[in-house]
Amino acid sequence: MIHDGVDLEVRRGEILGLIGGSGSGKSVLLHTILGLNRPAAGRIELLGRDLAEAGHSGIAQRIGMLFQNGALFSSLTVQENVETPFLEHLELPYPFVRDLAALKIRLAGLNDDAGPKRPSALSGGMRRRAGLARAIALDPEILFLDEPTAGLDPISAAAFDELILKLHEALGLTVLMITHDLDALYAVTDRVAVLADQKVVAVAPVAELERSEHPWIKEYLGGPRGRAARKGVH
Repeated sequence: MIHDGVDLEVRRGEILGLIGGSGSGKSVLLHTILGLNRPAAGRIELLGRDLAEAGHSGIAQRIGMLFQNGALFSSLTVQENVETPFLEHLELPYPFVRDLAALKIRLAGLNDDAGPKRPSALSGGMRRRAGLARAIALDPEILFLDEPTAGLDPISAAAFDELILKLHEALGLTVLMITHDLDALYAVTDRVAVLADQKVVAVAPVAELERSEHPWIKEYLGGPRGRAARKGVH
């Protein structure tokens, strides 16, 4: 059993980081919230609806998901990737869909010349931004991010963190973000939830977690990388 008695509440309008050691079940928890895994027990409520009763069909347009590395369709251009949610969920004239997709691409920090390119022609950071453009296509209320800066160089990662903050403010997003990026925890999150011992052992602003006596939290935030990230903020 990966989880046992997990209890977590995400507040509307916040950016909540989700951290934990390898194998702690961060991605499993995210996939369960998204309906990709069926929980053995317990209750999941998303946007005020019990998912066991309502399912995800009624809220699919209200959530956005950015998987690791963007998870773009390799055979489609960036423009076509971002158009996909519109074509799947809405009945709109194609010229309108085309213009909306182009707007989302720009909101994600990409130039217009990225639209005709396929994912293979983009850098890692650009693919992540293209995936983000698709995730925000339908103006979701909640945005889920799975290791959004993993594998990016420090400059690209910091730029992506800044983009998340800007979109959060501009679009009024609630964000749940799985990350190992200590810089992102300090720069982006309002609170951080810690998965350990098969449950959520703490939920607090990262500055409060620095005072935690839990062994994993102390090692994670108190190590050299944690101290460096803290120094960069304070």
